[in-house]
Amino acid sequence: MNMIMASSQEAKEAYILVRTLQERFANKLNDLSKKYGENKNFEEVLWLRDEGSHGGGSRFEARDKALFNTASINVSQVHYDDMEDKKLQSATAISTIIHPNNPKLPSIHIHISLTCLRDGHSYWRVMADLNPSIEDENDKQKFETALKELSEEKYEEGVKQGEKYFFIPALDRHRGVSHFYLENYKTDDKKADYDFAMSFGEGIIDTYVQILDEAIKQRELFSVQDIKKQLDYHTLYLFQVLTLDRGTTSGLLVHNQNDAGIMGSLPKFINKALLDSWKDKVPVIQKPLVEALVSCINDKGLIDIDTKIHLANKVREFYKNNKEALMHQASGNTIPSTVQNHKK
Repeated sequence: MNMIMASSQEAKEAYILVRTLQERFANKLNDLSKKYGENKNFEEVLWLRDEGSHGGGSRFEARDKALFNTASINVSQVHYDDMEDKKLQSATAISTIIHPNNPKLPSIHIHISLTCLRDGHSYWRVMADLNPSIEDENDKQKFETALKELSEEKYEEGVKQGEKYFFIPALDRHRGVSHFYLENYKTDDKKADYDFAMSFGEGIIDTYVQILDEAIKQRELFSVQDIKKQLDYHTLYLFQVLTLDRGTTSGLLVHNQNDAGIMGSLPKFINKALLDSWKDKVPVIQKPLVEALVSCINDKGLIDIDTKIHLANKVREFYKNNKEALMHQASGNTIPSTVQNHKK
């Protein structure tokens, strides 16, 4: 069965936007694979929501194991055109995380989405954050300069919300070194909002690829200590995503038909002992969640596809049984009603 697209013009245009960004990013990363790696292109994997009747999506997954630890460029469009009792009309998104193999190369996370409600209202969610295992001031400055130029008068608000969203209270630190996040973004000019989402996505993709291109040539050598730092940082990344990231949790709670895609941001290996040591640092209500996550991971810290599915189920089960724990999850200035929008 084929994927049925959302019927509204606004949703159709949003889908064109996210697919354009997806292809742009994949093509540019494929070029890096040709220059520096195994010359293996990203491969597309499709998934369907309710056998395609309510949309679905695709993800481009990295196949170059020399250049990438894990890398996934996800696009989705879920809609309820045939279910008028739903608050949500459609949700269209690109969400991508790139983890290079070289610990001296930074990871990146980008999310751009448009939510259209049945009452005619719509809003954007725009995120970008640079996540190095080993910090490099030049990379950070390039990234932040791009954020400032691309967001203009929205820069201060985006950074303010980003710093709030990606802070990890239990560890008293941030995930990443540079953060931008606009939640519930909209103006009276929908075309201008669309153009901003597109230009921001294109610009931040191009900036990151440029950072990688320059860094690969300059940072070929790395040590065992560097690999250890990367392993610990990847542990931090998994911890933040599975205990704090509201977008990940919402996606898992809404349905279970794209768990592999939603978990696509997780790195290949983590430090299991380090993750376990953090269970006593989280709020008491979240301790069973961390314990459940640790129980899914073998002693080597391997995060393979089976482990990702187990982790997804543990997160889903925990929050279904402990809805009050959602208050401890990350947010910008406002808390999106993602899960509620999918209900009647």
